[in-house]
Amino acid sequence: MADADIMLRIKRKDAENTAFYWEEFNIPFRKNMNVISALMEIQKNPVNVQGEKVRSVVWEYNCLEEVCGACSMKINGKVRQACSTLVDRLEQPIVLEPMETFPVEKDLVVNRERMFSALKKIKGWIPIDGTYAMGAGPLITSEGQQEAYKYSTCMTCGCCLEACPNVNSGSPFIGPQALGQTKYFNMHPTGAQQKNHRLEVVISEEGIANCGNSQNCVQVCPKEIPLTTAIAELNKDANRYALRSWLNR
Repeated sequence: MADADIMLRIKRKDAENTAFYWEEFNIPFRKNMNVISALMEIQKNPVNVQGEKVRSVVWEYNCLEEVCGACSMKINGKVRQACSTLVDRLEQPIVLEPMETFPVEKDLVVNRERMFSALKKIKGWIPIDGTYAMGAGPLITSEGQQEAYKYSTCMTCGCCLEACPNVNSGSPFIGPQALGQTKYFNMHPTGAQQKNHRLEVVISEEGIANCGNSQNCVQVCPKEIPLTTAIAELNKDANRYALRSWLNR
């Protein structure tokens, strides 16, 4: 290993139903190199530290500028985006692992269907009739726009679910990402038409009662979305909605 080399230790898996194993690689260091760049070096020449030619490492990426959320993985034990994590700020060996909350398909690639299913449950969209021109939409104050923008930056990366101790294969919890998007869509004047449906999900067995207030989600969110604020406000809305529903029986 040369002085200008860096070592990556990667947790690998050949297929969904096979066992994990570790493999190490030495690659040449370049200034301002991120973890994606390091993985690309392995892709060009997939030779491990034993000098064996092996299968190239599989991972997901798209935008390379922390917008798409595809490259989430555990880097030195912390879940984050590989595209915005610089190699020269990490201790060596650099340990790469797939997220554990989601089923691992191959190497660093996981199946994040759990997140998208949760968005379907809360109706994470604005319902409109797009078959004809409906004119200008409802006005939103600048303050409302600024608050909504924070939540609109969510890129469905899965970091918050990975960090949450209450999101796991044995729990129905939809997680902080879906709760944050519930807050976001309920803020919109048109989106609020589905507010009661979303609050039904929030008060269900897979909803907010599963949150243990560990606040891990807000600490790891790469967009610094105020998830705990959203959850606290949703908790008040959900309690009011549940009480009204009980009184109107």
